[in-house]
Amino acid sequence: MKLRRLRDTTRPPIRLMLDGHALNAMAGDTLLTALLAGEAGHLRQSEFGDGARAGFCLMGACQDCWVEVKGSGRVRACSTLAEDGMEIIRR
Repeated sequence: MKLRRLRDTTRPPIRLMLDGHALNAMAGDTLLTALLAGEAGHLRQSEFGDGARAGFCLMGACQDCWVEVKGSGRVRACSTLAEDGMEIIRR
């Protein structure tokens, strides 16, 4: 299940690449918001079970939402702003 935007829906659209696939987002989104509200719908699959993960603390305090951004290395998806053209790899 993906998040549904309730406000700020008129922000300019941006385009990201996620694991080699196009992902639509909006200017001002964090990477985590872009993943959860976009076509991806989740951050990654749980390594401890069969469910999809959506991050944990959502404020940059835990280690659950690390992704790799091409050219920038590993970043926390919950506290990194999405930028048009970013290439993201889930680990």
